[in-house]
Amino acid sequence: MIELAQRISLISESITLAVSAKANALKKQGVDVVGFGAGEPDFDTPAFIKDAAKQALDKGLTKYTPSPCYPELKAAIAQKFNRENNLPYKPENITTGAGGKHCLYMAFMAVINPGDEVLIPAPYWVSYPEQARLAGGVPKYIRGEQSNGFKITPQQLEAAITPKTRVLILNSPSNPGGHGYAPAELKALADVVVKHPNLIVFSDEIYEKLVYDDFQFVSFATLAPQLIEQTLTFNCHSKSFAMTGWRVGYIGGPKPVIDAINKLQSQMTSHITSFTQPAAALALTDPRGAEIIEQMRQQFEKRGQHMHQRLASLPQIVCVKPQGAFYCFPDVSAYYGRQINGKTITEAVSFSAALLEHNHVAVVPGNDSGFDTHVRLSFATSMEQIDKGIDRIAQFLQTLK
Repeated sequence: MIELAQRISLISESITLAVSAKANALKKQGVDVVGFGAGEPDFDTPAFIKDAAKQALDKGLTKYTPSPCYPELKAAIAQKFNRENNLPYKPENITTGAGGKHCLYMAFMAVINPGDEVLIPAPYWVSYPEQARLAGGVPKYIRGEQSNGFKITPQQLEAAITPKTRVLILNSPSNPGGHGYAPAELKALADVVVKHPNLIVFSDEIYEKLVYDDFQFVSFATLAPQLIEQTLTFNCHSKSFAMTGWRVGYIGGPKPVIDAINKLQSQMTSHITSFTQPAAALALTDPRGAEIIEQMRQQFEKRGQHMHQRLASLPQIVCVKPQGAFYCFPDVSAYYGRQINGKTITEAVSFSAALLEHNHVAVVPGNDSGFDTHVRLSFATSMEQIDKGIDRIAQFLQTLK
């Protein structure tokens, strides 16, 4: 029997993917499941982007490319950062990876030494602590209270920083909370960061385009001159352009760190898929991209407002209104201790399992995001599905005794 590496025991399977797998298994059995688990747009990739990939295939762009990508894609990403985010990155400050998750993993591996602390505001995306552990880091959580819209305060951040602290992760707008930091709130956190020049910020900005109710997005590294050297800015094509399966992610940051990540990349995947690269560059430079993103954003805003209103109207359910991304993160803990068919609901996993089994609605438990009192619902689905699913949740809540 082959003995596995100890590092495998440090991580767990993605709870999001596990929920999706269970829901898909029921669907294959013919069960009508309403799925609120998916963290991806339900829109197709824009046709002009797909056409660019087809043209690249027809031109024979199926061979190895420079690592990590063609210069043209680096240039397009740098231009995007300059034009849209006021970040003065040059192509030498850019790298790419096989999606945002891969980019984050490479960054952890490039800057974390064993025992380094990684500050993670909760609620958090499930992969942050797992990747930190794989790099030898020690996750340290800062709880964003529901009463403060899940956002941490400068005082909390300052209190959490120790001589061992190496990385702070900021995700605004957030998965799973749907919350975002206003410019003034982010600036207050930046004022703390600049007092600690050895602290590196991972600014995960993949939901930057999906913001609602006049929320103003700002890139963290723009908030103080020093931050351009203390920040890695992460983004990808998955959410903005509905390109989740394309696996195109990118990072902007200080050249020494980017060079280190490129060294890792050269020994891992070498580069991202060849024929996706011209399409990825076109997505960032063609005006049609911005138009299509805005159309999607408007649809998500309507859905998010509707889902929030429906959830907030359910008895004893508390739900922070989403400011971005495409998630609602309601508190369902008022129903803990109740039973259904002899089984007691004790936390979010048992709540979600019972909801899927009895009323065929798939939601993501918040346990692996630091909140076992909450569940995540994605509104990257139709209004019809939103109403059908929340009607079923209402019925489920009524059956709990």
